[in-house]
Amino acid sequence: MTKIQTDLFAMQDLKYKDFQSKLLPTVDRDTVIGIRTPMLREYAKKIKDTAEAKEFLSSLPHFYYEENNLHAFLIEQIKDYDACIAEINRFLPYVDNWGTCDSMRPKCFKKNTDKLLFEVEKWLDSPHTYTVRFGIETLMSHYLDEKFDKRFLARVGGIGSDEYYVNMMIAWYFATALAKQYDAAVKYVTEYRLDTWTHNKTIQKAIESYRITDEQKAFLRGYIKR
Repeated sequence: MTKIQTDLFAMQDLKYKDFQSKLLPTVDRDTVIGIRTPMLREYAKKIKDTAEAKEFLSSLPHFYYEENNLHAFLIEQIKDYDACIAEINRFLPYVDNWGTCDSMRPKCFKKNTDKLLFEVEKWLDSPHTYTVRFGIETLMSHYLDEKFDKRFLARVGGIGSDEYYVNMMIAWYFATALAKQYDAAVKYVTEYRLDTWTHNKTIQKAIESYRITDEQKAFLRGYIKR
């Protein structure tokens, strides 16, 4: 085992492995070590500038689920935008589950939202499930507040996919849009612009949100497709 693998197994929690494995149906249970995310993030901060971390980032693919998450957490800390994007684009083809995909939140994105849109467009056009999911999540995280534009709703709403983990992210995106940009997003519900499954899942997630008013929830319930 490498030093990093040895360190990861030293943090193993077998009860947490059982819990986590149930949440990751696309991940082989034998590849899950069982490490709580805060511990893994702290470890990433500890080793980020070491030779081991540099070698680790160049060693793809990884075997363990937590190795992929550690890879994501190391990328998060890259301050240089271009270097960060290069590492993300090298890593995304190896992402094979929603947990790793949704955990990667690079800090440098916030200050580079104009340039970032160029990458988002490429990610949304990818044939790879989790690259598309990452692109949608990026739009959800960085472009539903002061950087919001109605064309982003159209872009996400126009994604045609049979992939569960893509459609679940589309629903999550629109539910969040309903919380942040209700007047623009609600048209996608009232005009039935999404496929039936994603439409209903959007409403379900919106109704579960504390950021949606009771009046809005009552209105949205009237558009559930039976």
